[in-house]
Amino acid sequence: MTDATTANPVHGFIAKTVEDHPVVLFMKGVPEQPQCGFSAQVVQILDHLGADFVGVNVLQSDPLREGIKTFSDWPTIPQLYVAGEFVGGADIVREMFQSGELKALLDEKGLLAA
Repeated sequence: MTDATTANPVHGFIAKTVEDHPVVLFMKGVPEQPQCGFSAQVVQILDHLGADFVGVNVLQSDPLREGIKTFSDWPTIPQLYVAGEFVGGADIVREMFQSGELKALLDEKGLLAA
């Protein structure tokens, strides 16, 4: 862990979550009940692909909602992480899904059910 994640407990939580789970979606709401259209869209894409993912509700705490933006240096939510790496927000995920890149990435990392 870097000093930055130790100094910021929210960043530490985010780093550990991303490390512990192969596919993580930081979103508004939960996968069963998204609370914004963009989060719902990414959940639908991941469900459609059959990806096993963990949804983290950023609305549960203000520090988490702000912390995820500084952690990834990305201003919007949802945010998708695959195999520890930041993939992007709703627009990027949608574009990657439409082009086949997202499925290829998940396949390559062995994260889709056969």
